[in-house]
Amino acid sequence: MLSTRNVDSVTVKEALEPLPAGPTITPSAQVSIVVIAFNDVAHVCDAVRSALAQGDTVTEVIAVNDASTDGTGAALDALAHGTPRLRVLHRERNSGGCGTPRNDGLRAATGRFVMFLDSDDVLPPGAVRALLSAALEHDAPVAAGACVRRELPARRDVPWQPALYREPAVHDSAEASPQLVRDTLCVNKLYARAFLDEHGITFPEGRFTYEDFVFTARVLAADPRIATVPDRVYIWHVRRSAAKQSISLDRTDVANWQARIAAHRASVQIFKDAGLKALAHAASTKFLDHDLRMYVRELHTRGADYRAEWWSLARDYLAGFEEADLRAARAPARWLARVVVASPAPRDLDRLTQLAARPGRLLPPYAEVDGRAVWSLDLPDVELDAIGSKPTHRLPVTIDAEPCVTGRGVLRLRIHDLYGRLAAAGPQSIDIELHRRRDERRGPVHTAALTRAAPTADGSHACWTAEVALDLDALVEPGAAGADPEPWDLMAQVSCVNGAGFRASLRAKGPGLRRRVLLSRRHLVLLVQPYATTGGALSLRVASGVRSVWRIAARRLRR
Repeated sequence: MLSTRNVDSVTVKEALEPLPAGPTITPSAQVSIVVIAFNDVAHVCDAVRSALAQGDTVTEVIAVNDASTDGTGAALDALAHGTPRLRVLHRERNSGGCGTPRNDGLRAATGRFVMFLDSDDVLPPGAVRALLSAALEHDAPVAAGACVRRELPARRDVPWQPALYREPAVHDSAEASPQLVRDTLCVNKLYARAFLDEHGITFPEGRFTYEDFVFTARVLAADPRIATVPDRVYIWHVRRSAAKQSISLDRTDVANWQARIAAHRASVQIFKDAGLKALAHAASTKFLDHDLRMYVRELHTRGADYRAEWWSLARDYLAGFEEADLRAARAPARWLARVVVASPAPRDLDRLTQLAARPGRLLPPYAEVDGRAVWSLDLPDVELDAIGSKPTHRLPVTIDAEPCVTGRGVLRLRIHDLYGRLAAAGPQSIDIELHRRRDERRGPVHTAALTRAAPTADGSHACWTAEVALDLDALVEPGAAGADPEPWDLMAQVSCVNGAGFRASLRAKGPGLRRRVLLSRRHLVLLVQPYATTGGALSLRVASGVRSVWRIAARRLRR
């Protein structure tokens, strides 16, 4: 419920009425931006300022305080003083989710168009102008642009659904462009309020996690013309080290998976009710390719009770998927789904986790039944149906990497064959590439020849081996002594005799996955930590200098 107390001399009743013209309202001001906040005093003002900084395209910013108790409301009130374009609405009771405060802001908005912004994110300069220009030029009720997930504090930007925003496009019909269902965000888009009102499109009320899934489905089901632009229009901050994770990022409780299924089921039903079979089909394959793989990647980090309940929920839901949906999903995703449906209890978690990674890695054993590649001998109906037809560069090859951290940083590598596909290609050399995670800067490339190894202990498949010595000194920039360790990701590029090749990440293995202090001619000492990512890939953290060593040692002592 919204309070009716004054907010910078603006009551909620007045907030629902059009703003009078003033010096900050220009003829081009057509957009209302709704910012929602709950107990986020540390970030909300930055979000609001980024909205106000969009310039004269923005007629108002409406900040909805969802009954915060940490000073968020007071901070917004203070910011509103002397800022005519900012209005603050205070809810008397917390809604438990994001949908209700967004609906409050939507009802209060007076602009021709509306956008949504979360309190811990920001809009980059020019975002609103880029979307508004596209909407007006193409007479589109919806305009969408590129979003990046910014991992903090490293400030690593990961594009969100980049394939949709590589170049400008106009989609006259959502059903003719089913790929649009993959972007379930509501915040990187501009909406005509008249369009939302005409179709009665709002967010689910109350504590409904992944409310943007349902909102986006309702928008697409109304089949508007949609203009997309390659411009970056939203920066989604991901603070994994925060004391309290956001509702959607907190996946430690199985209730989050339950909510994900509920939101997806609701979205598919919206498309089916609208007679949009292509969108319902696309939403189901997206769930397999994205949602299922994301949660399976994390299964090995959960306790036994979580795994059992997650598995039961997933099995019940996936059993209702149509065969056409499974076949349309990428091979790793449909294999994962079929293993879950075929098994009454969690199993093969290491293999499933590695296969769910991006890129996926299929670990041995490599079983066959009647000449068919199958998951295992006791699951002969789970066929690995694309192994024989996939091009070499699309195969989920496993490359084991065992760090032997010495002064040279040696990696022992083993490439596992896949049902004879690699043996036919003839792997002959391997390049190990290092990429700094913060900015994707490429480090040195290390090349080694591959040697055909003796068959595995069970004689089931061929292997190729190599040793690569990494130049760890080259990973530290001059003047970086004393800085925090930098994460580096490793990728392999394998060249084959027949001219084929493939890229793959490295699977972290062995006892060498621990922090070491190494002598360095260039930096005196290096601090090196090989480690496995959540998906099982090998990465390195590297820092230089005695000061780095002492600071990290002090942190460990404080713990």
